[in-house]
Amino acid sequence: CGKYKRMKFRGIICEKCGVEVTLAKVRRERMGHIELASPVAHIWFLKSLPSRIGLMVDLTLKELEKILYFESYVVLEPGTTDLKMLQLLTEDQLMSKQDEFGDDQFEVGIGAEAIKKVLNRIDTDAEKVKLRADLKETTSEAKRKKLVKRLKLIEAFGESGCRPDWMILDVVPVIPPELRPLVPLDGGRFATSDLNDLYRRVINR
Repeated sequence: CGKYKRMKFRGIICEKCGVEVTLAKVRRERMGHIELASPVAHIWFLKSLPSRIGLMVDLTLKELEKILYFESYVVLEPGTTDLKMLQLLTEDQLMSKQDEFGDDQFEVGIGAEAIKKVLNRIDTDAEKVKLRADLKETTSEAKRKKLVKRLKLIEAFGESGCRPDWMILDVVPVIPPELRPLVPLDGGRFATSDLNDLYRRVINR
């Protein structure tokens, strides 16, 4: 806004406009982020075939989408019931099971938050040992292919030091402002990058 000028004010945050007084080049370097109201699945890891999230949690893309798009619940902890881990339930099935066993006898989830919990529980080292043992025992070629794909993915995560639950986003990175500029046009109007509009929509929602 022009209240503070020159580098003697470096590091001060203007109380009028909220901008830090610093070098202009940081507008090309410094990134920001938007904290999301609820987690979302990273589209690269969800939609790329085979789905990396699907491989990691051992669910098909169709099953995964039902959970992420709030169509089905997923069993996170079956407890003492006859439910199975990662079993999908419709709302009617869930209400029926709650009537049968009680609300506190098992745990279910829905949306990206539920998938994040599942990914968070995966121990990549233990999973590698289990998959190698399964590979030795299985005779089905189709099952072997699936196990090999899953093993490669888990090994890649282990070697890179990345955690499986990082495939679910809690924050959206924002690129530096100089890389998505407002360009002045004739008549006092501005041309803006599509990214600015997308970031605005994320914040408003």
